[in-house]
Amino acid sequence: MVDFAAPLAALAAHRWFKLINGASFQDVAQIYNLTLAYALAGADCIDVAADPAVIYAANEALAVAASLGATRPLLMVSINDGTDPHFRKATFDPSRCPPGCDRPCERICPAEAIRFNEQVQGVVRDRCYGCGRCLPLCPLGLITTDEQPAVFEDITSLIRAGTIQALEIHTQPQRYSAFSELWQQVRPWVRYVQVLAISCPQGEGIIDYLHWINRQIQPLECALIWQADGRPMSGDIGDGTTRATIQLGQAILGANLPGFVQLAGGTNGHTVAKLRAMGLLAPGGIAGVAYGSYARKRLAPFHAIADQPWQTVPDVLAAAVAEAATLVSPLKSVPSLSVPYG
Repeated sequence: MVDFAAPLAALAAHRWFKLINGASFQDVAQIYNLTLAYALAGADCIDVAADPAVIYAANEALAVAASLGATRPLLMVSINDGTDPHFRKATFDPSRCPPGCDRPCERICPAEAIRFNEQVQGVVRDRCYGCGRCLPLCPLGLITTDEQPAVFEDITSLIRAGTIQALEIHTQPQRYSAFSELWQQVRPWVRYVQVLAISCPQGEGIIDYLHWINRQIQPLECALIWQADGRPMSGDIGDGTTRATIQLGQAILGANLPGFVQLAGGTNGHTVAKLRAMGLLAPGGIAGVAYGSYARKRLAPFHAIADQPWQTVPDVLAAAVAEAATLVSPLKSVPSLSVPYG
């Protein structure tokens, strides 16, 4: 039986680090290596899609990381109660692309999920995670999206078996009926997990909505996280994207909901410094930070060097873990009271 006291203690100490692989990201080779590197760097939670193949790959990577001395993080799976940008993939017919197009969609894609070569023409579906940056750039408007909702029934056996230790429900303000319907499916399974997270972006009536959700889900026997999804899937775009998630996190803190508040959506290398400067990484403040596109981008060069399991290429693994640690360590470190942070 795995002891998850360490990641739960990190949550309580406001030092919680979560890697978001992506609710619709299904490149199992990259997910394996990202999970391995960030687990060895000290991540407390690894968030993946509700895809058994993805869950299996992440779980295998966590087992390898544990064998190499890592404290095992929680494995979290994301599900949704309706249309959500995290649960979609871009699609288009490349045969309709004009020969002279300079392919801005290919250049903008942060996951390198759009290709035009001998092997692939169009979207590499496993790599697309639904960020939507390609949608407005097609000069002919050929790119659309396919919804890819999570199927909760696909993962219940893995919850019961203990392979999944945390669940995250993605919702949006005013989705009362949709959340209630999903919660009826989820409620019997919550007793098997260590953490339940509720992820919500900014929107009209969000605080009233989160209070309503809290009334629906209580009592809980596990830890509860409110994820402030400030600017979804944007952390790799630029420094300023972190402002929206910090502002939303502050609003949720002000609601005095039970549980912990964690940031996501627009988090990057400036998030922790801003939180510390604002005094928000303290009891009663932000309990942790989740990193998605920004964390994955940091390790992209290592995928280009080696696409096999990184433990088979020790130099690549060591370098990838060192790079991952530059993102994990600032959140884990406790600055001296006599020396200003930064």
